[in-house]
Amino acid sequence: MTAEPGTRVLKADADTIKTAAACLAAGGLVAFPTETVYGLGADAGNGEAVARLYAAKGRPAFNPLIAHVADLAAARRVARFDAAAERLAQAFWPGPLTLVLPKQPDCGVSALALAGLDSVAVRVPAHPVAQALLAAFGRPVVAPSANRSGHVSPTDAAHVLADLRGRIDLIVDGGPCAVGVESTIVSCLGEPTLLRPGGVPREAIEQVLGRPLALAPEGAAGAEAPIAPGMLTSHYAPKARLRLNASAPRDGEALLAFGPAPEFSGLTLNLSPRGNLIEAAANLFSHLRALDASGAKAIAVMKVPRSGLGEAINDRLRRAAAPRPE
Repeated sequence: MTAEPGTRVLKADADTIKTAAACLAAGGLVAFPTETVYGLGADAGNGEAVARLYAAKGRPAFNPLIAHVADLAAARRVARFDAAAERLAQAFWPGPLTLVLPKQPDCGVSALALAGLDSVAVRVPAHPVAQALLAAFGRPVVAPSANRSGHVSPTDAAHVLADLRGRIDLIVDGGPCAVGVESTIVSCLGEPTLLRPGGVPREAIEQVLGRPLALAPEGAAGAEAPIAPGMLTSHYAPKARLRLNASAPRDGEALLAFGPAPEFSGLTLNLSPRGNLIEAAANLFSHLRALDASGAKAIAVMKVPRSGLGEAINDRLRRAAAPRPE
């Protein structure tokens, strides 16, 4: 199997693992096998790499992504575990279970990958190639399924190549995936709640917990990763009011700019001074949080093109600007 220029396909071995880890460290996109499906990996802490991942998949919106780590110790550096989460992790990791947990203050996962949430979805995969790559890289890797958004999830390298040829840097060919369906997702942000059925049966989880799982409200599970309960209308709703498609800020407003910004003496953050949508996506949630933390009561947001990643940026801005109950 060969790829066109721009996408290499390498059989999984020790040298390929080193090459893949270096590619991730350089901000590249690497598809690799897990026991569930092939994942499309990016450095979880690199916002621009995560933005390129969204673009490669053609994801219509910035759903939160699952952070893959090498072991439970690494997971504890990313997320806070309560007693129920510890029991589930001990029972099912490595394996096809994703836990949604409160994030650590310095979790090493970019705001874009978190979709602006204070929670993080985390998993320790069981596939030996995935484990070797995560150990070699040494940091969290976000890895939604390695396919174009809306397409069937890939269970071998040929599926990945068919969907993402020329859009990603490297495919690590580790043969077919054993499980073939995505991980089960359980939220432990309160009462343990099933967000998505998957590779670990609900009954097995309930047996470990000693009680039934709660069920998420209709529509609370995303295609790749969950939206935490109660966060459906807006992944991140700032306290400040947002005024979209502004040509210039008004008195009392802070400015969230894109591209060349008008002269303004007030607080300004620019999503991308050069008008680059990948850079803008990488900065979106962190800039909104920073402007909100400044105490600004209102934020003027300059117009962002709707092409490419701009569609998702505008979707999140629209949700953040939506009226909220007092």
